[in-house]
Amino acid sequence: MKLKILGSSSKGNCYILETDTGSLILDAGVRFPDIQKALNFDLSKVRGALLGHEHGDHSKSFKDLTKAGIDVYLSLGTFQALCPGCYPGHRAAIVAPGSQFNLLPDSDFTVLPFSVQHDAKEPLGFLIQYKPTGEKLVYLTDSYYSHYAFTGVNYFLIECNYCSDILKANIEAGLIPEVLKNRLLESHFSMENVKGFLEANDLSEVRKIVLIHLSDGNSDAARMVREITKLTGKDVEVAEAGKEIELELYPF
Repeated sequence: MKLKILGSSSKGNCYILETDTGSLILDAGVRFPDIQKALNFDLSKVRGALLGHEHGDHSKSFKDLTKAGIDVYLSLGTFQALCPGCYPGHRAAIVAPGSQFNLLPDSDFTVLPFSVQHDAKEPLGFLIQYKPTGEKLVYLTDSYYSHYAFTGVNYFLIECNYCSDILKANIEAGLIPEVLKNRLLESHFSMENVKGFLEANDLSEVRKIVLIHLSDGNSDAARMVREITKLTGKDVEVAEAGKEIELELYPF
């Protein structure tokens, strides 16, 4: 599998998971033309899109995707926040936390949505399995905590938004407004919480950890990679727009 990163920040978040049999879009917080370009203007192999919540940096191209004939899977709360008073159309597929589903037509992707902790109406994370190879990936972003632990996962795409000491220093220096401080603390994963989350998981099958959605002013990418690599002993990378990351279960 290959992970294409179109955006991974408060400016916009969007990832494309490419496989031999089709592609899966994770969030749609960038311009639709950018998504088309990343797909080489061929939407025929897109099996669907998973939308975590309604904030614009994750949902910008939601309507464009549905108009282009792509099924977008999202919670009822997210849909209602994006389109108040609307009824879900045949391209807006409502899913519920804890209810596993297959992406049609070939059902190569199986997805288990799970609840996350964010200041949105009904935000979700996703456990994704690519059935032809059995590979499993957890996509977890915009959450300050996870109630769940996972086993048998090969890849984690996980938010690592800020370092607590850097955020504290910026707050004390008056660089962070009070309202933004509270939102970061209550809606986003700190490096410290990411480390605690990873320690609570079975990492025996993990091949790669990709850190996503880093804060521009409150993070230290090199330090995050260094500390999480030391903690887990796994291959750790930071997501950057334009980057492509090979996800290889069997590299030899």
